[in-house]
Amino acid sequence: MPFSVSRFSSPALLVVDMQNDFVRQGAPMEVPDARASLENHRRLIACFRGIGAPVVYTKFLATDRPSLLWLWSRQCEPPTSACRRGVRRRYLDCADDIECTDVVREICPEEGDLVVEKYGYGSFHGTGLSDRLREMRVASLVVTGTVTQICVEETAREAFHNGFATTLVADAVSSFAADLHAATLKNFAMKFGWVDDCETVIRNLTT
Repeated sequence: MPFSVSRFSSPALLVVDMQNDFVRQGAPMEVPDARASLENHRRLIACFRGIGAPVVYTKFLATDRPSLLWLWSRQCEPPTSACRRGVRRRYLDCADDIECTDVVREICPEEGDLVVEKYGYGSFHGTGLSDRLREMRVASLVVTGTVTQICVEETAREAFHNGFATTLVADAVSSFAADLHAATLKNFAMKFGWVDDCETVIRNLTT
């Protein structure tokens, strides 16, 4: 009998790295398209809360000492210290200094939400996320966030390898490079999981 799987069985929403230092205007690692995805994030978060399913957030943290990540993201080095815990920054679309690693206030976690901090691209490596999801009886993941071809892709591939049926939301992930965004979605749908838009995901979860 052919193997089959339920795409949205016991789902959780996994919001990847929607933090001030990526999303806010003028941020050192700014992804402008991330702001365009905020409304779809709000809709998906409301949907998952409405059906009583978990909403999980991840936060990318820069290492305090030089690491391989510094080679590829020079903004993590001092004096910029992007995504460094404890660094407060004023952005062009904020009137006050705010913690650079926080999830943006438009979609910030609520009390009781799981927030996973990571020092790399993938959300599963070295974080215990897989065990936490299984404790919550999660079987499938809907993944959103930024950056599509970096932390989002790495996280979604790790989810596949950890046995979670995984869907990427095409209009709730974002990148600074349209060609890499498109290639990531095409490749993921070919070998790792599903790709749908926000409207389709919500319809599948609520009907």
